[in-house]
Amino acid sequence: MEWTENIKGLQHIGIPTGNIEKTVEFYKKIGFRSVLETENQGLRVVFLKTGNLVLETYECEMPAMRGGAIDHMALNVADIEAAFNEAEKLDAKVLEPITFLPFWERGVKYFVIEGPNREKIEFAQYM
Repeated sequence: MEWTENIKGLQHIGIPTGNIEKTVEFYKKIGFRSVLETENQGLRVVFLKTGNLVLETYECEMPAMRGGAIDHMALNVADIEAAFNEAEKLDAKVLEPITFLPFWERGVKYFVIEGPNREKIEFAQYM
């Protein structure tokens, strides 16, 4: 079986955290819901979902807490301006303001914020 036939899409993105409560609270504010809470070797694991996107956040004694542990994840949005306005309410650090790129058929607008574990979160709208 070819890889292109076998891979069906993103299953989840893993985010290690030193503060799982803060992490879960943040992602719930941007529309995720908890779909499974469990433990792995005595450490809490919470799976969060919105649409068909799943995040696995798990306790870690020494998370990287720096850029590069997860470069970024991109979330598709219908209205980039409204998303930016809501992101500003989170008091999250804006890493890149709304920017247009001539990608895809009519371009894309996006912005990037920093999450509670210093992960980069991109919000993007196809134009």
